[in-house]
Amino acid sequence: MAAIIAAAVLVAVLGGAGAWLYAPDKPRAALEAKYAGPPSRFVEAAGVSVHVRDTGPKDAPAVLLLHGFGASLHTWEEWARLLEAGFRVVRLDLPGFGLTGPDPTGDYTDARTVRVLAALMDGLGIRRAGVVGSSMGGRMAWVFAAEEPGRVDKLVLMAPDGFASAGREYGKAPKVPLLARLLPYVLPERLLRPMLARAYGDPAVLTEGVYARYRDMLLAPGVRRAILARVGQSVLPEPEPLLRLIRAPTLLVWGEKDALVPFTNAADYAKVLPDSATVSFADLGHVPHEEAPARSLEPVRAFLAR
Repeated sequence: MAAIIAAAVLVAVLGGAGAWLYAPDKPRAALEAKYAGPPSRFVEAAGVSVHVRDTGPKDAPAVLLLHGFGASLHTWEEWARLLEAGFRVVRLDLPGFGLTGPDPTGDYTDARTVRVLAALMDGLGIRRAGVVGSSMGGRMAWVFAAEEPGRVDKLVLMAPDGFASAGREYGKAPKVPLLARLLPYVLPERLLRPMLARAYGDPAVLTEGVYARYRDMLLAPGVRRAILARVGQSVLPEPEPLLRLIRAPTLLVWGEKDALVPFTNAADYAKVLPDSATVSFADLGHVPHEEAPARSLEPVRAFLAR
């Protein structure tokens, strides 16, 4: 998603777009009024004020939901509604995104995210949880499971990133194009919309309301600067050594029409994770939990309830 947004900015600028592209941050108070009503609250974790929704019985098995790049906890609302009768469902805006916003330390490495997640679980009184992650959140989930094995009892990875791809090597921070640094000032709608639509097997699922929410979350104060910082700090480790540390049973979930993280990557994970199973959906794209919430949740709920 970072590359998509940077490309949108680059194309717009090179295309000679004028000052009408200027898109300042939106006022935080207005965004909180619109997107942080009950049951939202803000929980301090390792120095970050984390936007959290924590629903369902507090004595039920806990499930932690981690969103992908450029998303927010709202991506999980349908799943949360369907899960919270039998689970304690915790979803959050990861540091640098949504209404959590920038990490005051400026550190967006995986190690820092692991510390924030551990501190959040401690603050909420959660010793162990099933951890579900989508895309970038999937990588955060499996890194967390590798480094904090005692905190993760089940792991669900939905089209996680983490394996090298074109333009992304192991052990090297990606180069942030000079023009991409304009991202804090522009967000070209005519390019952002089709880029976001690529996440769905059926682009019509990107309704006006969903698009507006994604754009608003990108316009939250400091988020676009945090995105650039995260991209610049995003160094992929060789995944196999970390993946081999995971002891939690793992379910891999993929949409076979995924245009962002190809379904073929599922085999790369399955080869390394000994206690894993794979579920795929022939007609869905990168975000099955948004595109077909009830259908995509069925195998996940059964796995979590095992």
